[in-house]
Amino acid sequence: MCAETACLALRLEGPLQAWGSASQYNRRLTDVLPSRSAVTGMLCAALGLDRGSQEEGTFLREMADVRMLAVAVPRRQGGRALPVRRLEDYHTVQDTAKADGGLKDCHITRRQYLLDAAFRVFLSGRRALLEELGAALQDPVWGLWLGRKSCIPTAPVFAGLFADEQAAVECCVPEGLDGCLRSRDALSFAEGTDSVADMPLSFASSARSFALRRVRLDHGGEDAS
Repeated sequence: MCAETACLALRLEGPLQAWGSASQYNRRLTDVLPSRSAVTGMLCAALGLDRGSQEEGTFLREMADVRMLAVAVPRRQGGRALPVRRLEDYHTVQDTAKADGGLKDCHITRRQYLLDAAFRVFLSGRRALLEELGAALQDPVWGLWLGRKSCIPTAPVFAGLFADEQAAVECCVPEGLDGCLRSRDALSFAEGTDSVADMPLSFASSARSFALRRVRLDHGGEDAS
């Protein structure tokens, strides 16, 4: 990797996490790995970018050239790996708006969370951009959370800026990727294993939009990419 590029490492740990890439309406699911849209939203919060603003649009275009690797890191207790579990919250909201302009007495949603999960996210791209993001994560303008506002990090999100992804992984996942569930941006359709609507184009409240993102999901030995 040339001198103008780098790899920013993020540490995502907390008692509750929620990473939905296709979650809407009454049932809010969570993926098993951090979504690119949620990580990008966290970075927007750290930078203090208003939803739908021109500055947000410029940043999202810059982020399109950044490649993301997300890794599930086993948490251990007494030498034993803790299983990652899901919690589903039965959630009620009063006086929500209806399509006809009236109010609904009680709106029910079910929201999923991950328990006992820990992740490392590696963002590879232009060094100047990643340096700016690293500084923002250490002194964020707005609060940072792990997918939803109720999911507060229990460790600093900034885990370091490194020369390349290999150096970042060696430092942040010292046991190696072998056996770790992970996903990365695929460079071609053939390289990927799934497509998800997870590439944010706008976070504007009235016009949220996402493009398809091709990803490769791995669980096993080291991959060659």
